[in-house]
Amino acid sequence: MAAAAAGLMERFEGAAGGRAVPRCGWRVCLAHRFAEQRQPYRARDVPAADLRAHLGLGLRYVRWWYRKTHVEKKAPFIDLFNSLPLRQIYGCPLGGFGGGTITRGWRGEFCRWQLNPGLYHYKTVIADQFTVCLRRRGQTIYQQVLSVERPNTLQGWNWGYCGHYAFYHALYPRSWTVYQLPGQDVVLTCRQITPIIPHDYQDTSLPVGVFVWEVENENDEDMDVSIMFTLRNGMGTKEDKRGGHWNEPFSMEKEGERVSGVLLHHCIPVNPYTLAISAREKAGTGVTHITAFNPAGTGQEVWQDLLSDGRLDSPAGKSSHTEKGEATAAAVCARCTVPARGHGSVELALAWDMPCIQFGSKEKMHLRRYTRYFGSSGDAGPALSHYALTHYEQWEEKIEAWQKPILEDSQLPPWYKSALFNELYFLADGGTLWVELPPEACAEDVQGPRGAGLSQLFPVLQEYGRFAYLEGQEYRMYNTYDVHFYASFALVMLWPKLEISLQYDIAAAVLNEDTQPRLYLMNGQTAQVKLKNVVPHDIGEPSDEPWQHVNAYLIHDTASWKDLNLKFVLQVYRDYYLTHDSTYLRDMWPVCQAVMDSELKFDTNNDGLIENAGFADQTYDAWVATGASAYCGSLWLAAVCMMCKMAEILDDGGVLHKYSAILQKGSEAFERLLWNGKYYNYDSSKGISSTSIMSDQCAGQWFLRACGLGQGEFEVFPKSHVLSALKTIFEMNVMGFSDGTMGAVNGMRPDGVPDTSSVQSNEVWVGVVYALAATMIQEGLVQEGFRTAEGCYRTVWERLGMAFQTPEAYCQRKLFRSLAYMRPLSIWSMQLALESRAGRAPDSPTDE
Repeated sequence: MAAAAAGLMERFEGAAGGRAVPRCGWRVCLAHRFAEQRQPYRARDVPAADLRAHLGLGLRYVRWWYRKTHVEKKAPFIDLFNSLPLRQIYGCPLGGFGGGTITRGWRGEFCRWQLNPGLYHYKTVIADQFTVCLRRRGQTIYQQVLSVERPNTLQGWNWGYCGHYAFYHALYPRSWTVYQLPGQDVVLTCRQITPIIPHDYQDTSLPVGVFVWEVENENDEDMDVSIMFTLRNGMGTKEDKRGGHWNEPFSMEKEGERVSGVLLHHCIPVNPYTLAISAREKAGTGVTHITAFNPAGTGQEVWQDLLSDGRLDSPAGKSSHTEKGEATAAAVCARCTVPARGHGSVELALAWDMPCIQFGSKEKMHLRRYTRYFGSSGDAGPALSHYALTHYEQWEEKIEAWQKPILEDSQLPPWYKSALFNELYFLADGGTLWVELPPEACAEDVQGPRGAGLSQLFPVLQEYGRFAYLEGQEYRMYNTYDVHFYASFALVMLWPKLEISLQYDIAAAVLNEDTQPRLYLMNGQTAQVKLKNVVPHDIGEPSDEPWQHVNAYLIHDTASWKDLNLKFVLQVYRDYYLTHDSTYLRDMWPVCQAVMDSELKFDTNNDGLIENAGFADQTYDAWVATGASAYCGSLWLAAVCMMCKMAEILDDGGVLHKYSAILQKGSEAFERLLWNGKYYNYDSSKGISSTSIMSDQCAGQWFLRACGLGQGEFEVFPKSHVLSALKTIFEMNVMGFSDGTMGAVNGMRPDGVPDTSSVQSNEVWVGVVYALAATMIQEGLVQEGFRTAEGCYRTVWERLGMAFQTPEAYCQRKLFRSLAYMRPLSIWSMQLALESRAGRAPDSPTDE
């Protein structure tokens, strides 16, 4: 039977026409079982030294966690006691940016729900299924739920489809599931489409997904084929049975196109919503429905209704409201006749409408981005469904035009093409927010007391809205800036206006302060929540009020972190380099000066180089650095270089002179203190990790080269040193770690043993590995770059079954940390590096 699936894959790979399954992407047989299982970190997995150092943190965290979860009844921003278990089931999520997402697993189940902003519900809802009915000469000859499950509910249905006769193929934002119906000479292909379209700021926001079912009839007789889509009213939570929910059929005709379906109204006190399932009526396609049925029963009435004639009864009128303890579901069926030896298709859609959202604090009401186009009254389900089913073909044309040059580039390995597009899932499924400014908003509302100099802040937010995404599905902080630094390449290359919007929000937060005192869990000390002229760690958490209350991260006081301010400067110039937005650069220039002035205090000995302070004061927040360090030092020098470049562009001679002197002095100190003849030492402390080989030691050079700098007049790090460091990393951290099959370990000792001085030094960080690979490509080590990144892709997507939940970290042992994380979006810096080598990068900006 495995041969059947393999033959099916080969047959449909690259086929012509609308049924084409691309040659590149992530593919799996529905009967597959991943060989490797891994578990999230537990306390016992942390090195003893880390436990001793963090003992005080642990006790303070327990008290804070108890108050948060048991008194305030809110989800903590990091829940160390309830790490997500690995479920090797996820496929492409449905839904655009900021409207919520629903993930459909690769076996066909609807299994991950993020409708409430930033909050996830990991539940497979059994009633949410597709069922096929085949009829020939007026008789039903085959009826099957297209699911490999055998649940305890809805036992009147025919479950247990043999997964050996089907395969799943994902190339985000589309997926294909191909079913060869055993003994029927019929092949079904379900093509799932979500409107994720670069440089599109309308349709990319829509909370919709389309399912195009292509039917290939290999029989010598015509066949009537029905596809039934069933959906529960809700997400499988206790709210489904609170009572008061109801369903109603709808039909909408516009410009000669008719769409019919059922609306499922989920009436809860906070963030109510409506689900909509529908199908497109066209010549030869009939659409029928069942308004309501019991998803907790046997389902016999639904099954027999479809079995009798391939249609559903289509009762008129609304359903009754559910009683407490009662759940409800609905069904839509699309039916067509497929000629002998011919093809047919039916088109169905899922939409959801939660237009107005509140966060945990319930301080404000926010309108999602899509309400600009479909209204905020909560009745957009029919219009969203109609729009999706009548525009998906245009979406596919745009998606194919975007992806085609990369997919057809024979110089790029297939795994890379899969990783590049599939990792984009997180931009939609990262608890993503995309909200409109309130109609009554004014500039003062968003710029705060000190943000008046940001001339385009208000116009940009008015036009493009506010955008935010979580650090990770387990690390619930929005726009975590030290991590966004890596992930931002995807945003600025594909949706640059959202990156600009995000940066304006960060700039406004930089200029303002929050004087409220707060206890920090690591050291037990109280400090101000947010200092002025310092970049915030994040813009808030979903349990509070993002943008209003920043810095949800309360483990460390990040005002003392060394990387946040630098990463702002680096991103400002990178954004300008890629967009040529001179107004943005001029707006950000005073903010860059302010954060660099704040950063200068970390140069404690006036040698032109900042020093780390002996605690975890950067994105590696459990890996201590002391004195000069390769990571923060390289970021500092890169930021100083970019200050010089921006000063030159903006004709600011004073600043140019100031930072040119710092750059010369700092570069000499960096080389003197850290270069050991082969690579840059981790830090200058002479401590246990001091001579470790850090995979991220060239982070500053990575960003310089991404911006057309780092060489010639703007060379900061000697090219011979950069090449030597990268070759050493490849030899030791990549090839010397698990035989080169798992990417690059963060820290490697010179004797070839991973640095186990902290949890993080002994981990592989997927997003850092992709950034490292980009750096290698920038410096001409192209094959080494691909080999380095390939280890991560093979480990995460193929061996560990972590598709569409790429973690922050894993190690050689069977452990991982923080599923579904932001940083791996850095793979788009690899694409920028490849385009730069091919001469397709933007021209270097000149004086404006």
